[in-house]
Amino acid sequence: MNLSRRELLTIFLGAPLAAAACARAPKAPRLPDGEILGQSVAVGHRIRDIQSLDVPPDNWNEISVAIIGGGIAGLSAARYLKKLGVDDFLVFELEREPGGTAISGNTDSIGYPWGAHYVPVPFKENCDLIELLDEMSLTDGRNHSGEVVIGEEFLCRDPEERVFYKGRWYEGLYLNVGAEIEDQRQLAEFQKVVDDWIAWRDDSGRRAFVVPTADCSKHEAVRDLDKVSFGEWLRRQGFTSQRLLWYCDYACRDDYGQRLDETSAWAGLFYFCSRAQKSGSQSQPFITFPEGNGRFVRHLSTIVGKNIVTGQAVVAVIPSDGRIEVICLAGETLRGYRCGEVIYSAPVFTAPYVVRGFQDAKPFAAEEFRHNAWFVANLFLRDRPRQRFARDFPLSWDNVIYESPSLGYVNAMHQKGIDYGPVIFTYYYPMCGDNDQRWRLLNYTREELAEVCLADLERAHPDIRSLCDRIDIMRWGHAMISPRPGFIFSGEREKAMQPFRGVRFAHTDLSGVALFEEAFFHGTHAAREAAASLRISKTPTGRV
Repeated sequence: MNLSRRELLTIFLGAPLAAAACARAPKAPRLPDGEILGQSVAVGHRIRDIQSLDVPPDNWNEISVAIIGGGIAGLSAARYLKKLGVDDFLVFELEREPGGTAISGNTDSIGYPWGAHYVPVPFKENCDLIELLDEMSLTDGRNHSGEVVIGEEFLCRDPEERVFYKGRWYEGLYLNVGAEIEDQRQLAEFQKVVDDWIAWRDDSGRRAFVVPTADCSKHEAVRDLDKVSFGEWLRRQGFTSQRLLWYCDYACRDDYGQRLDETSAWAGLFYFCSRAQKSGSQSQPFITFPEGNGRFVRHLSTIVGKNIVTGQAVVAVIPSDGRIEVICLAGETLRGYRCGEVIYSAPVFTAPYVVRGFQDAKPFAAEEFRHNAWFVANLFLRDRPRQRFARDFPLSWDNVIYESPSLGYVNAMHQKGIDYGPVIFTYYYPMCGDNDQRWRLLNYTREELAEVCLADLERAHPDIRSLCDRIDIMRWGHAMISPRPGFIFSGEREKAMQPFRGVRFAHTDLSGVALFEEAFFHGTHAAREAAASLRISKTPTGRV
């Protein structure tokens, strides 16, 4: 875009930091090597633009189920079918590897995430997910209340999180240091409101906020929260503390890639309420691994095995009487499959471009399923940055910079328990509040985005450039669904959960929040419904 370094840093990090960075280094410093990664944008756009669907007669096959998209929802659907003993199905994945935003990378010694990197311990009611955790040998029985117990080695170890503010690292994410009495009062009042919502139940005993969202109450009092932004809701409650507002804004950026005033109040409260068992209790601990949710991808992919085909762009799903035709592009070759059921586990907004007849019937408004863009960087350091002050809170799993629009970084080595030597920092930047975020993101170079990472982290780690051997960048043009005001209870999600001419939609988009648990739920649910439609019920390989 022919931007100067100052212009680039001003766009991403703000004018004060850009000025400070350029004062420290008037000339653009040399950058470490690396590459830019990302989804197959050009191939994805060919799905939209392809004209001919003439499949050679010899390129047709018969299968019982086609699963479109190999993210967590698609892999979860495939796992369910495998456990039923079904083997004549395929998972079609556009990318070179399955997993969606849960994919990971690895070196000779350690893995690291490229996106989602944890799963909160589920409540006992989430039986399907707990069965998966049992299957992965992550559990250690149940406690006296019947809640699942996760092996200690799989839970995020201490220290869990810290925040950098005015030259120092402090424990936790809420900035307690320097908080005035009014800040503390408002934080306590906010927690009381959160506790009240955690304890709230409708006439049927349903919680306002719980995972999966399919089990959330639809009471009018809950629905009303979706009518305003989280920022507006906080202001109406009288919350003005800048520390509290920053904390809530961070929550929205962290889970949704949006700012306070872009996020539904329902989604804002969901973040704080859905992960706590009861009022006054802490949120559920996190299950995490060096490679993040890539561990789940690897497990699911192993189960599904040869039924996953990668590098396959599905260009058309054609419902007809009795059977559904799926046409995919592998390189320059078109292949066709006649199926009894189709599980569409790709992002919902793509359906009008792929499912024939969708635009004519318009079963739901696919354009309302909007996504936010992110970029993620993995920085490979030959050693840990030097601790600047003896009283600084130590390097943690999650490391956040208070003044930054980024989310800071996750320490991929944290779960290894090795607190010295080489390390990988996974840096997250949501493109919040940018109307052209996707176009802009795809037009920045690796060098520009790498410079943003280093300039941002330099304020906390002045020696990070000299320690960094490599920076790789992943661009996520459609990283996560946008739970903006009015969307959650617009009715479009409910419509999309209904089959359309034999096509069953299954994606975290249907929940309005981008979480592993939601993708797993929708994939499993769609596979269960598809199996019932095909009258498949045997369970030779495991309970489902």
